Amino acid sequence: MAAVRPLLSTAGLVVVYYLLPMNRPLTGSAFALLAVGLVVVIGVVVWQVRAILRSAHPAAQGVQALAVIIPLFLLVFASVYYLMARDLPGSFSEPLTRTDALYFTVTVFATVGFGDIVALTEAARIVVTTQMLGDLLVLGVLLRVILDAVQRRRQDRT
Repeated sequence: MAAVRPLLSTAGLVVVYYLLPMNRPLTGSAFALLAVGLVVVIGVVVWQVRAILRSAHPAAQGVQALAVIIPLFLLVFASVYYLMARDLPGSFSEPLTRTDALYFTVTVFATVGFGDIVALTEAARIVVTTQMLGDLLVLGVLLRVILDAVQRRRQDRT
């Protein structure tokens, strides 16, 4: 059962991404949307760390935290890429569907970079660069914070 919850959380976030009504034009800037999304991610990180520190099963809660935070982080960028491609034509080398935007986000995260989709405008390149830097933070800092919280909770219980 411990493995099911993280999988369901990740799947649920992806379903929400596909069901979100993103049919309105991008008002304001993509940077503002990205900033709001990243603030939400930071809020979820804080909430998850607190949950780990109160959990009877901190390791399982740590896995759950990663299963929520990493997909949420990626889906924020996928949403921004999708809206930029739709409302700011020419931002990318081709129009992006939601699936294309998610695919592009994951290829950037995994540092695969096939080159089939490329950011063309300065704004798109800034968002992609922000994701690249954020990916490094997620892989380094986030993992460290989660592991420290799990270890701290285990020490508090002994």
